[in-house]
Amino acid sequence: MRVTRACYSASLNGAIPQAKLKYVPTSGTYPQGFSASGVFVGVKPGNTSKPDLAIVTSDRPCAAAAVFTKNKFQAAPVTFSRRVLRERANTGLRSVVVNSGCANAVTGAGGLEDAANMARTTDQRVGSEDSTIVMSTGVIGQRLPIQKIVDHIPVAYHQAGNTHKHWMNCAKAICTTDTFPKLMSRTFSLPSSPGIEYRIAGMTKGAGMIAPNMATLLTILATDAPISPGIMPRVLKHAVDRSFNAITIDGDASTNDTVALLANGAAGGTEVSSEQSADYAAFQDLLTGFSADLAKYIVRDGEGATKFVTIRVVDSATEEGAREVARSIARSPLVKTALYGKDANWGRILCAAGYALITPPGQPENHVPEIVPERTNVSFVPADGSPELRLLVNGEPEQVDEERASEILEMEDLEIVVRLGTGDRSTVHWTCDFSHDYVTINGDYRT
Repeated sequence: MRVTRACYSASLNGAIPQAKLKYVPTSGTYPQGFSASGVFVGVKPGNTSKPDLAIVTSDRPCAAAAVFTKNKFQAAPVTFSRRVLRERANTGLRSVVVNSGCANAVTGAGGLEDAANMARTTDQRVGSEDSTIVMSTGVIGQRLPIQKIVDHIPVAYHQAGNTHKHWMNCAKAICTTDTFPKLMSRTFSLPSSPGIEYRIAGMTKGAGMIAPNMATLLTILATDAPISPGIMPRVLKHAVDRSFNAITIDGDASTNDTVALLANGAAGGTEVSSEQSADYAAFQDLLTGFSADLAKYIVRDGEGATKFVTIRVVDSATEEGAREVARSIARSPLVKTALYGKDANWGRILCAAGYALITPPGQPENHVPEIVPERTNVSFVPADGSPELRLLVNGEPEQVDEERASEILEMEDLEIVVRLGTGDRSTVHWTCDFSHDYVTINGDYRT
């Protein structure tokens, strides 16, 4: 058997690790009417060359929607952008401006004014008021070097374009501890307009502080399909719940999480406006799959990670119960360290599943039998298509073939399947392992 190894440690010189180059596109097909750029500002004092200011802008008004963090300490850009979308009723948006290196979180009234200043400066270039949402990522609790940023926004706007290089520079500019830029583009069609080629592009950043409580990261999605403002929030939430809301790196939910979707309709065709239409179903499926593929890049770039792990929970009484079990396994430090150590310690998987649905104090007991030990099965499924390795069958431990388990755990990709045997619902979640490098990366992140 051929075994794949990969190093997911952050590079000291900023070079993309060899194992990750395959995830970086060398070309793309980008939506009409949108332009992107990434320029260097030097937001974080230690950054002397990496682009850290990004703009995505449309040459015409867009329908827009966003999903934000549920963290109680929400960053100024989150508060500002939510208000813009609410006041504009998800219509008339033109731009997204993003800085990396400083989160502008827990910065009080001054932080809100800084976010508004970034938007206002972008609006002046676009020529449309209240048409920009803002994102920031980086260190919490520090004010932005706002004058440096607003001085460079005109530069970023002037340099924006629609080539692959422009979009790639933009994707690089939103990164923090990411070891590779996460950019995708795709073409698609809709049933009502089979002769029109629509395009969607997306970029995301994230490698740590990732837990599903919305989407712990920054993501910009742009399409030239004509999507009604009225359906944008619902179609985006459906996609996020099954993609960015289904990943875990370390169990920490950030203060700045934002996933934004802009649709400018530049390609023409019939506007997608009814949830009962075939166009809606097609676009929802497209957006969900596209978002899931982007979200997987974040897991593959988990800080210090060496494994990409799919957790599939099936035969559950409810979908939410399946989700909670999968999340519990994905968050468990003991499961994640065992995977890093290539130890087939299935007891840790079972333990994490067992405490996932404990009823909180003061809450009524859930009488739906989500987990019945005597019906529970746990297996490793190798990425090479060979037979699964059964670890627990109907609550009874199997005699584990340690040599076979070691072979499977050497692989870069691994699937854990938990069959609960209590129903017909299922879910999938993506996570990674914990290595020594995770502690190294986060031990001196602020400095």
